Amino acid sequence: MKKYIYFFEEGNKEMKDLLGNKGAQLAEMSRIGIPVPPGFIITTEACRDYFKSGDLNEIFEEAKKAVRKLEEKTGKKFGGRENPLLVSVRSGAPISMPGMMDTILNLGLTDEIVEEMAKKNEWFAYDTYRRFIQMFGEIVIGIEGEKFEEIIEREKEKEGIKLDQEFSVNALKELVQEFKKIVEIPEPEKQLYMAIKAVFNSWNNERAIHYRKINRLPDDLGTGVVIQTMVFGNLGNDSGTGIVFTRNPANGENEIYGEFLLNAQGEDIVSGKRTPVPIEKLKEAMPHVYDELKKVAKKLERHYRDMQDIEFTIERKKLYILQTRTGKRTARAAIKIAVDMVEEGIINKREAIMRVDANSLQQLLHKRVDEKAKLDIIARGRPASPGAAIGKICFSPDEAERRSEEESIILFRVETSPDDIHGIVKSKGVVTIKGGMTSHAAVVSRGLGIPCVVGVENIKIDEEKELLIVDGKKLGKNDVITIDGTTGNIILGEAPLIETGFSKELKKLLKWTDEYRKMKVMANADTPHDAKKALEFGAEGIGLGRTEHMFLQANRLPVVREMILAESKKDRMKALKKLKEMQINDFIQLFKIMNGKPLTIRLLDPPLHEFLPSYEEIMEEATEKGLDEEKQKLLENVKRVREANPMLGHRGIRLAIVYPEIYIMQVEAIMKAAIKAKKEGYEPIPWIELPMVSHVNEIKAIKRKLQKAMEKIMENEGVKIEYKMGAMIELPRAALTADEIAMECDFISFGTNDLTQTTFGFSRDDAEGKFLRYYIQNHVLQDDPFETIDEKGVGELMKIAIEKAKKANKAIHISICGEHGGEAKSIKFCNSIGVDATSCSPFRIPTARLAAAQAAIEIQ
Repeated sequence: MKKYIYFFEEGNKEMKDLLGNKGAQLAEMSRIGIPVPPGFIITTEACRDYFKSGDLNEIFEEAKKAVRKLEEKTGKKFGGRENPLLVSVRSGAPISMPGMMDTILNLGLTDEIVEEMAKKNEWFAYDTYRRFIQMFGEIVIGIEGEKFEEIIEREKEKEGIKLDQEFSVNALKELVQEFKKIVEIPEPEKQLYMAIKAVFNSWNNERAIHYRKINRLPDDLGTGVVIQTMVFGNLGNDSGTGIVFTRNPANGENEIYGEFLLNAQGEDIVSGKRTPVPIEKLKEAMPHVYDELKKVAKKLERHYRDMQDIEFTIERKKLYILQTRTGKRTARAAIKIAVDMVEEGIINKREAIMRVDANSLQQLLHKRVDEKAKLDIIARGRPASPGAAIGKICFSPDEAERRSEEESIILFRVETSPDDIHGIVKSKGVVTIKGGMTSHAAVVSRGLGIPCVVGVENIKIDEEKELLIVDGKKLGKNDVITIDGTTGNIILGEAPLIETGFSKELKKLLKWTDEYRKMKVMANADTPHDAKKALEFGAEGIGLGRTEHMFLQANRLPVVREMILAESKKDRMKALKKLKEMQINDFIQLFKIMNGKPLTIRLLDPPLHEFLPSYEEIMEEATEKGLDEEKQKLLENVKRVREANPMLGHRGIRLAIVYPEIYIMQVEAIMKAAIKAKKEGYEPIPWIELPMVSHVNEIKAIKRKLQKAMEKIMENEGVKIEYKMGAMIELPRAALTADEIAMECDFISFGTNDLTQTTFGFSRDDAEGKFLRYYIQNHVLQDDPFETIDEKGVGELMKIAIEKAKKANKAIHISICGEHGGEAKSIKFCNSIGVDATSCSPFRIPTARLAAAQAAIEIQ
């Protein structure tokens, strides 16, 4: 017979796959002497078996026996009128999913038990009962929360109060009677059965599924169920509840950080229905409890060797810890905590590198509000998650999800709940009227890396009229707002933003990454500005310089069109001569900036029609007002270069084979620029890249012509420039014949955007617009292959190409330069198959440096 239940003392922190993270940590805390109310855990295996069979009976029989044992431990009786045992029933998956599944508190109450409890403390008895009925009704039975909230608001109006703790005993009794008209409360054993079933089922609720999709978590883990003796924070002003982090989760400062409420239960803080007070105030209210909490926090952080997020309850001035978990934190905080913990001797450099989510580093490089600018600050709240966001006002998570397809959204809510997750993830930032720094909105926003401001109490929301009211000013959903999650400011209009620099901790962490990583990190950069930014972020060269981006500048486009529309080679050469001078200037600047680092220049890649007006635009003009002779001629030329499938048409090296003078012009410009830079004392290192290669004969057809052109210039100038020539591998045939291609090249570079398109047979624009999202949401594909390398298909082609290329040419240099080059999981894969370098946009370079180090550490 399987063992489905473990008491806390039977487990430890290593058992989280079986006990769930919450259960495993409660077991661990019990083991090391932290004050934890006794309880037991129903395993994740029980959850999975329940989903397979649909039968809870065997599991529940074991749970009933465990409750009897809990009665012995506590000296209380479950369902008994005298000294009743009340329990919480909480979810706990192997991977922490804050707020996504269900919790029921105060379970085990009945009318008779409450009457007996009321003899000792009437207010507490009925406050606890109304809380239980509401929670049981909402979570277990599925009654809409609004029905209960309407009753609560009516009673508050009648009593002339604002806060729940101001209810009189008579008001609480009235609430209980009204709630019981909606909810029929069964006897305690049935309550427990129904609650366990509800918590198991919450694994598959909509918000939990959505959270797993966002965070790429498996759907088959299941959740444990933690059944724990209740301790009460709502017994009066000598009791309370709160949440503390052992360090500041927003900026990483080494200080206890959190909030609490007197005379309250945990849901009051997490839900954001009441705005809690800073934890420092506990020192005034209960100094001994505050000191004990600080000691416990430090002990847990040292034990787990990481920042902890701790839930606690105080019952009659006695501290109990209800949960600890690794705290969610912003990227900024993660870096500071990791670096500080190395310097404090808690962890080593390797651990620090592994602690930071590489993809999250982009948060740090986003712009922030320019505080020196004139700002129209209309409100101020508590800064719960740093950064700046600009967007239009939105009041509903459903609407945020819908509108975010076309515009940037700032989600405004009175408070958020786990059911809002689908709208939060689509918003640029979140503002709540209620709630504190540990509320649902704050925790989720920090995890997602988006700005959040909470507790903005001078704002009112009129959801019916879709209005935001601030000091009499009315703002609608088309009004633009800037929120500053670093200061808590809410700013009317689009505030000016400025770039953010590296913190000293980030500089230190990235320096450590360079000690471990094997892959070089280069940049995709086409302009002097991008090249300088790339060096600032630690690039070791340019791995992709796209010459077509240089051609698209406004002053050059007419010359490019002149070249395309030329009716003779002579006319074409005239245009190319003009372009060559422009390209020489481009390359000189880049060589000087890169001084001593490789500059990879991809020769012209896109089809020629991209430099001309679209056929559809000209035809529309023709229909509306006719075409003059010049426009008619342009139309004929557009027709001439127009293709049915241009992405697989006359582009890249194919264009150069038919019109070699285009690539000859480009390599001449590269060589002239390199020579000029060298004469001025710089060290140019040109790498010349041929795009869209499918067959080695294409390289052979053009390579010698390009070499001759460059050699002639070097001979004329009397200067020798060392250069490399290579090819893009972006077609399946090129990957499969990489050995032949490698014999003609000094380097190859995977263009994984096009390689993904041609391997899947997807047109990226069409796929993303029409069906790719559906594929991912419905598990046809696990990940978007344009965001993360498809290891089984595209990745297998890359493996084959690398093996063949290295066998044919041991000295060949292999890199990746698609968008995947700045994505952590893809970098890890590339490191594992022997890629020498990655190239990505400048702002993703820190991510690439960290991910490359993490990949190297994992295989050491």
